Amino acid sequence: MTEAGSPRTLRSRLRALRAEAFGADPSGERLERILRSPNFEDGSFRNPVGARTRPSGASMVEFAKIYFHKEARSRRSPAGRIPVHPTTATDLAKPPVTGLRLTWMGHSSVLAEIDGRRVLFDPVWGERCSPYSFAGPKRLHPVPLPLAALGPVDAVVISHDHYDHLDLPTIKALASSDTVFAIPLGVGAHLERWGVPAGRLRELDWQESADIAGLRFTATPARHFCGRGLRNQQNTLWASWVVAGAEHRVYHSGDTGYFPGFREIGAEHGPFDATMIQIGAYSEYWPDIHMTPEEGLRAHLDLQRGEPTGVMLPIHWGTFNLAPHPWAEPGEGTVAAAAPTGARLALPVPGRPFEPTAGDAPGEQWWRTVATAPVGGWSAPAAAVRAPAATADGQTPGTDGQKVAPST
Repeated sequence: MTEAGSPRTLRSRLRALRAEAFGADPSGERLERILRSPNFEDGSFRNPVGARTRPSGASMVEFAKIYFHKEARSRRSPAGRIPVHPTTATDLAKPPVTGLRLTWMGHSSVLAEIDGRRVLFDPVWGERCSPYSFAGPKRLHPVPLPLAALGPVDAVVISHDHYDHLDLPTIKALASSDTVFAIPLGVGAHLERWGVPAGRLRELDWQESADIAGLRFTATPARHFCGRGLRNQQNTLWASWVVAGAEHRVYHSGDTGYFPGFREIGAEHGPFDATMIQIGAYSEYWPDIHMTPEEGLRAHLDLQRGEPTGVMLPIHWGTFNLAPHPWAEPGEGTVAAAAPTGARLALPVPGRPFEPTAGDAPGEQWWRTVATAPVGGWSAPAAAVRAPAATADGQTPGTDGQKVAPST
């Protein structure tokens, strides 16, 4: 067979024709770095502990029955209009009094203002988390304010390349700015295809750090997976992130299942003034790659070295319908899990800025005003949940990563 007709060349041509939203595969020096990574083995990145990334064939049939059940579907979306805080560019132009301010934009998108610098985590301003404009999970509430209204951003942090965390329209809009991107190893191939210059990429493996605008960004392990196509080859890394300034430090979980590594991250980098923790889109059909609210709260405490210090901002919920649980369950479950531990939560409506160290973190269960109430009505905050009993070694049940059932 001639070179022109070889399978390798044909494969390369087909990849070149695929839709822009699918991104690009790592190649060249980027691919060489991936192959040298201690976290890459037998052709794919590996989790710190084992993880099932999708339901089995039989489980998929069961999942479909639940997912498309009429009554269950009605509870997966709000019954009313989700409130959005009317934050303006003028509001954000005022520096935080304490030096640290967080603004949850919905799902996993957070603007963090840290010691005079501005960091945007997992920005998704698109209408759908999908490669297509006409299909896929659609936004349940509008973005709190236009991307351009945020003002200058010193760094954009991406946790992994799934569509609800790495959004083509948003990245292309940011590509024309001067911002620097802190990203996991391999993700740079997507960004370069979308117009981000290589010189503005800080592409990190787990435990690697980069200094950007006076802040230190460290990619830390997570328990998840990657991919933007039908055939996910696991050749881009997923990560959680530590961002530390001169006075403050924060943690963003990205997407992850619970695993003992949270204690190690907390021991090395914590405690944190604030953690942003994934508590939504979980299911018994994929228990290893997303955390339940109880597991998310446990991860927060692990990151804080076992003490209920700092503030936990629940993320990865409320904006897109991505799992079979009721829309309000992540919020309710997190409040219930936190109560017996003394952990402090921030529960802002999308777009509502707050300063974690100022004691002004909003705590109202605002979702109850727009959600379908569960059978039997709303319980008193956290009344039905008790703290897990400690074992002889001081750990709580489930710290080996086993799923804890939702409380609501």
